[in-house]
Amino acid sequence: MNIKPLADRVVIKMTEAEETTKSGIILASTAKEKPQIAEVVAVGPGGVVDGKEVKMELCVGDKVLISKYAGTEVKLDGTEYTILRQSDVLAKIEG
Repeated sequence: MNIKPLADRVVIKMTEAEETTKSGIILASTAKEKPQIAEVVAVGPGGVVDGKEVKMELCVGDKVLISKYAGTEVKLDGTEYTILRQSDVLAKIEG
């Protein structure tokens, strides 16, 4: 199955949270923070949203930084994705 986002929405896959700290301490699953870095897996076409033209700035494969509670989480074929508006993406990570 494929997810095809509409309008200014993007589908992202969250990166895995760190298992250990820099000093080597292994974290329990309850102590891990929700990751804020994700990879874009699908991008909508853009278009007119709320009366304004929206140009898509993101591409499939981009690494992005999102706010902790942005978007809607969905599970498809055993994989968890988050669908959110492009405006909910805080930054694009380069390098």
